[in-house]
Amino acid sequence: MVGAAAYKPGLENTLRLMEHIGNPHEQLRAVHVAGTNGKGSTCHLIAAALQASGLKVGLFTSPHLVSLTERIRINGQPIPEADVAAFVTKHKEFLDALQPSFFETMTALAFAYFVREKVDIAVVEVGLGGRLDSTNVLHPILSVITNIGMDHTEFLGTTLAAIASEKAGIIKPRVTCIIGETNEETEPVFMERAAECEAELVFADQCEYLRQCRVHYATECELKGLYQEHNLQTAFVALRALHIKHEAIAEGYANVCRMTGLRGRWETLQERPLVICDTGHNSHGLQYVARQLEALPHPHIWIVFGMVNDKDTEVVMHLMPHGERYHYIFTTPNTKRARSAQEMLEIWGKEGIAIENSKEAIQFAQEHAAEEDAIFIGGSNYLVSDAISRFTY
Repeated sequence: MVGAAAYKPGLENTLRLMEHIGNPHEQLRAVHVAGTNGKGSTCHLIAAALQASGLKVGLFTSPHLVSLTERIRINGQPIPEADVAAFVTKHKEFLDALQPSFFETMTALAFAYFVREKVDIAVVEVGLGGRLDSTNVLHPILSVITNIGMDHTEFLGTTLAAIASEKAGIIKPRVTCIIGETNEETEPVFMERAAECEAELVFADQCEYLRQCRVHYATECELKGLYQEHNLQTAFVALRALHIKHEAIAEGYANVCRMTGLRGRWETLQERPLVICDTGHNSHGLQYVARQLEALPHPHIWIVFGMVNDKDTEVVMHLMPHGERYHYIFTTPNTKRARSAQEMLEIWGKEGIAIENSKEAIQFAQEHAAEEDAIFIGGSNYLVSDAISRFTY
């Protein structure tokens, strides 16, 4: 199982697995990043700037889009498939007895690989939540929480404060924590946890020197989505807390995709017609995607859209733009957790079509879009994976 369905709360399995392989988590200098949205982009921005400053940087993120080796990188290079196979073969008997989740196994593999390859620092993205996430066995040199939104409520709680409490679990004793976005409902939760841990708390969006980030880096950054402004700011404050020089931040931001292998963040896959994909998959992230779609100057925009069934689909549908120039093609992402294309069309309640097979839906958009039009593909990582495979492999 993958995704939320594979969620195993608690650290017992991970700690047993870490002990079995020599406790690599105790040997890593790490930046630990949680949040509802933007944590992947923030991790890549931090990693790129650290690389630009001359460090050997491990990067552990999820999910992957095409190959699971994307989840574990050193200076942008994915872990070799042979190393993945060797790890599983070497520890097969123990893994068969313990029955860890896929994510627990990948966490152990990542940490062991980073230690073996002697990385200077690892940037580690939380899988789900924070307090009970497998990655939370780390004692990092810096913690980062990008933002709090309503996602995975079946596991993390049904209020922003409850979700914040789970993510605040990554705050460690006497370790500075950067909070990306201030919110009156979640701020007291973070402040209370930080006080308990005697940890310095920094709200990135309240920092006086953020204008430096906007003026010097944002315009040159390789990530172009409107929603990236928050991630740029959060990563900038985190990097300054790590004493990274401005020149390295500028270089990292300008080359983040090329340096780290990041894909699927308002990514242009083709110029004429313009084809863009984005991995935003809940209301917090897709509100920015909707604004970006509205800002496109193209006469017609073909939107190939699909979601999985544990996301706030009805809320998202209210956010998405509509009108004569928007042509919706709803499809079913390639996962058992997907909402059907027909169900998406019914929730939409406006003009559109349903094509169950996602590759056929993308092909339909290509066949009907004129050269001056735009095609957007998104709503699910699985759908973006199909798009990237179609256009770049």
